[in-house]
Amino acid sequence: MSFIKLSVIVCAFISSIAMASPVTPQKGVDYLGLSSPQEVKTAPGKVEVIEFFMYHCPACNALEPDLAEWIKRQGDKVTFRRIHLPYHGPKDAEAHLFLTLDALGLEQNLHAKVLEAWHRNHQPLRTDEDNLEWAIKNGIDKTKFIDAYNSFSVTTSLTRLAKVIENYEVNSTPTFVVNGRYLTNGSMLAESNPKMSRGEVTQATFQVIDALVANVLKERTK
Repeated sequence: MSFIKLSVIVCAFISSIAMASPVTPQKGVDYLGLSSPQEVKTAPGKVEVIEFFMYHCPACNALEPDLAEWIKRQGDKVTFRRIHLPYHGPKDAEAHLFLTLDALGLEQNLHAKVLEAWHRNHQPLRTDEDNLEWAIKNGIDKTKFIDAYNSFSVTTSLTRLAKVIENYEVNSTPTFVVNGRYLTNGSMLAESNPKMSRGEVTQATFQVIDALVANVLKERTK
């Protein structure tokens, strides 16, 4: 699926806490198995959970408080990381900013600041110039930012993102992949549970992720 088509299905996942099911997810209904399992980047004994997101996605922004609470509850079970979809292809400025902040070791600390720029301050970061101006305003050294932004590692990673997204079979945001094998998202759960409220869909999504994490850990003890 092209990244342009993401505009039709993206952001169907709005965050709010509520009690919901399923706690025992069904494959093909509540989650999918990837055709080709992907490499897992985590320490032994932990389960990798990846959020595929985009800075401009309203649902990704709305999900953040609940996602932050979920991450806190995981303890030592989970290694969490993000991958930014290249919505505008190999020159996507949002994904470029994400990869640059990640290379500088600043993405985790500044993630909320980028979302704030887009969704609270109505300051879209759509160009390289926008990104540089934002970086300077947020205390990042100009030279270090430009060097990282134009570095071989960052530009190569940006070019390869489309293939990464294809390998993970992701076509909407926010989407979660557990241990390089299982994919779930709120759009899928809303479709299979049409009577759920938006809040229930959010809660159900985290319940599915929790169940998948538990299944991975259980498989390791066999």
